[in-house]
Amino acid sequence: MLIIPEREIADLMTRDAAFDAVSGVFAAMASQDAYNFPVIREAIGHEDALFGFKGGFDKTGMALGLKTGGYWPHNMEKHGAINHQSTIFLFDPDTGKVRAMVGGNLLTALRTAAASSVSIKHLARKDAKVIGMIGAGHQATFQLRAALEQRAFEKVIGWNYHPDMLPNLEKVAAQAGLPFEAVELDQLGHEADVIISITSAFAPSLMDAHVSPGTHIACMGTDTKGKQEVEPKLLARATVFTDEVAQSITIGEAQHAIAEGLITQSDVHQLGAVINAAHAGRTSDDEITLFDGTGVGLQDLAVAARVVDLAVKKGVAIEIDF
Repeated sequence: MLIIPEREIADLMTRDAAFDAVSGVFAAMASQDAYNFPVIREAIGHEDALFGFKGGFDKTGMALGLKTGGYWPHNMEKHGAINHQSTIFLFDPDTGKVRAMVGGNLLTALRTAAASSVSIKHLARKDAKVIGMIGAGHQATFQLRAALEQRAFEKVIGWNYHPDMLPNLEKVAAQAGLPFEAVELDQLGHEADVIISITSAFAPSLMDAHVSPGTHIACMGTDTKGKQEVEPKLLARATVFTDEVAQSITIGEAQHAIAEGLITQSDVHQLGAVINAAHAGRTSDDEITLFDGTGVGLQDLAVAARVVDLAVKKGVAIEIDF
């Protein structure tokens, strides 16, 4: 078995490689050449933590495995560690033998950012100039860096439940040579051409009335029953896309619009179908498009498989007899 420690990931995985891996697996899912296993995600009754498993099998990339881990909300304050913790396991699809164990913390951040970035490439207006960020935590900085590579943005605006964290976004914007402005939610919704929401909220912050025609929204924080970032009426007004429909309607942002009878499962489309040209995607400059990024196990397997190959080539993979 190969072990790729967390400490090696930053020197192995790039945003471009993550983008290609995630885009490829979305396309494979839409072609029914890859599928995810049911997600297990539970509160463990200790440290307010959520723990679970995501897995799947990609017949195109021959990636079989799972990611295990979750969210420990007190890690940073108590232990100086990031709140999201995960490890990815890959198996040989021909024999079932374990192939690799890969540190999943940075990879999770990179693949999540890649997913919203893929949605921006395929769904945002070509002339998008202002990007709005809802959320300013650790993951938000990855989201913003990846998103800025997809359009010629001229300004970054942001809002966060805790305003003292907004300098995280301002720093990324400054590194890209862009101005940053802290705004209220209604201003963000009206000014932004692209909005990324990346929070752990259980109540909506972005409301339907906030959002202007032509906006693309990537909802990246809702991945559990009860979580919610946007008002359900917004999904009824938008054309909705997702990584996986089954997750979107049960643990993603669409769960709430479905529960209120505002949309049906048939109103939620796979982003991979747009990549494969089986769905037209955005059809007008006034259309609101929304990507419900629930986070699928196949994303983790795709980036982990890429890292294993790179680690072997660079000689940094640790091999053990298991």
